[in-house]
Amino acid sequence: MNLNEIKGLYKEVFKTYDHPSLEEHVKKIVELDTYLPYSSTFFCITNTRDLKFEYISKNMTACLGLEKSLFETQGMRYFWGRMHPDDVEQWLQALNELMKFTLSEIDLKDRSKMSYTWNYRLMNSDGNYVNVVQNTTPIEFDHSNKPIIGLAHYTVLAPEIKMSICATAKLLNDKNEYETVYFNNFSHKLLTDAVSNRERDIIRLLVLNHSSKDIAEKLNISPNTVDTHRRNILKKFNISSTGELIGIIKMNNSII
Repeated sequence: MNLNEIKGLYKEVFKTYDHPSLEEHVKKIVELDTYLPYSSTFFCITNTRDLKFEYISKNMTACLGLEKSLFETQGMRYFWGRMHPDDVEQWLQALNELMKFTLSEIDLKDRSKMSYTWNYRLMNSDGNYVNVVQNTTPIEFDHSNKPIIGLAHYTVLAPEIKMSICATAKLLNDKNEYETVYFNNFSHKLLTDAVSNRERDIIRLLVLNHSSKDIAEKLNISPNTVDTHRRNILKKFNISSTGELIGIIKMNNSII
């Protein structure tokens, strides 16, 4: 898939006719960036209408070794050109499905409370493909209430980590807690490929609301061993709670 094809599909996903005002958003982000420490993450303000980056944080070069000027002058086309070719189609599919889900399932009043996460591989300045996990929170919308301007956080992980391309949507609920409302694995990687048989047994029992003590008795292992497996499972799926794991499994029957 060449860049023109990517551009056409991407523009269709985020098709819009408005040009939102960005001045205040950019000003606040630039001021914040001055005080943030260097780390393995960076952030950008993304403009899906004009296919450009409105702002790029100072950490980008530290994370990828690339010059900010290339992002600023060439925009998203340059970014796409460094994406692993095997990931492009699944990445575009993930964006399209997230957009369709938002427009069909999320009330207008809640769209500003959404947070979206997906991942792909990107070539750094050394020519190595590193894993990038992108989390985007919309900050402006077009006339159709499609998210068009986003605050995107990028976490760069080692290339040795094997990751399926997944997309997640979370909603900030009335308790000011993010809950997963959408998950899909676009690499079609089965749960059985990602976890051991023992871990799979534990996951099935967790879905049935069994405690660590109950699981230990049923599998004839210690509760401490069950807790160790549970921590390992959360780490493999890059999530923070058993509740989130159960929600993901129930929403995506293909990985049960």
